[in-house]
Amino acid sequence: MKNEKLSIPFSKYESSREAHSNVSDVLDGEDLYQVPKLEEEFREYVGSEYALATSHGTSALHLAMLALDLKRGDKVICSVNAHPSVPEVVRHFDAEPVFIDIAEDSYNIDLNKLENYLEENKSKKLKAVIITHIGGMTVDLDRVYSMASIYNVKIVEDASDALGATYKGVKIGATGADIVCFNFSPHLKKNICNGGMLVTNNEDIMQRARLLANHAMVRNENALEYIYDVVDIGNDYALSHLNAAYIRAQVKEQDANIARQKEIAKMYSEGLEGVEHIITPDMDNEENPFSLYIVKIDKNRDSFAVALKEEGIGAGLHYIPLHLLSYYKSKYALRVNDFPRALRSFQQVLSLPIYASMTDEEVQTVISKIKKIAKTRV
Repeated sequence: MKNEKLSIPFSKYESSREAHSNVSDVLDGEDLYQVPKLEEEFREYVGSEYALATSHGTSALHLAMLALDLKRGDKVICSVNAHPSVPEVVRHFDAEPVFIDIAEDSYNIDLNKLENYLEENKSKKLKAVIITHIGGMTVDLDRVYSMASIYNVKIVEDASDALGATYKGVKIGATGADIVCFNFSPHLKKNICNGGMLVTNNEDIMQRARLLANHAMVRNENALEYIYDVVDIGNDYALSHLNAAYIRAQVKEQDANIARQKEIAKMYSEGLEGVEHIITPDMDNEENPFSLYIVKIDKNRDSFAVALKEEGIGAGLHYIPLHLLSYYKSKYALRVNDFPRALRSFQQVLSLPIYASMTDEEVQTVISKIKKIAKTRV
């Protein structure tokens, strides 16, 4: 059953009047140059010094590795519970990802295990830590930045689910990381357009990123436009003006979307309270943007998801732990039980539909279908 046939799909793209207007301005030739406007508005939105738009979220991460001058044999630490794009961009440099298990009662990296690794593996080859904010939920970032200073590693944040999310009242993108990468078409919640953003407060990093984002081509302002030189190995990470036009509206509406996501999360938690076989997320953290609403199914998660699908309800999974994927499992001789918390979590987690355009009626439908299926479980 394909997504479009579901009565309530896992995700829907938001198409506002402003998005239509912005795109029309580009198509009509009235306002062609949307990328610089998006970068400026995004910089102001998150509170960062610099922002660079990219063709998609993965390209922002790849460009981040280029900007940090990642080389063959270097090491980059990440959570074992992350999208494959995270270690993938590391491997493209023939560098090595190092996986860390998740924390108890969390889907994010275990900071105790991270600190133990940093303490026991001091090496010039250890270049960076990529922190993924699952569902927009952050770890103790003050502690992360302290570790980075002590052990001399760079911090790159994968904020694919964290647009508009905050840590101690400050938006992700301005809390102290070396680089933060956003994705406007998040994993499993695909948008109608692609786009990413790399933000930093470090001028040197941004200058290098901007250079490498356009094939490392440089031009003399006083020379003819078609005269250029190439000073390094870069790539083309450019975001189109059409995509930028649409994304500008998305950014403008994000705070309102998060407010609606929080309302939906509250409805889910209240409606599913006490339902057998279903464990709902903690609602105590007021900074949780609920980009994802992740429940745990205590047994037969996949059959539960199939039953939901048969009822017309879509679902997601965030994520299959990286050590279970054939390439990484084989490449690094990883065993199934090497990351027990991520494995245990993976066997139970299920992400429910949550997006700003969901109606209260649709939320209640999801709740009633879950209750119906839960009653059939033994």
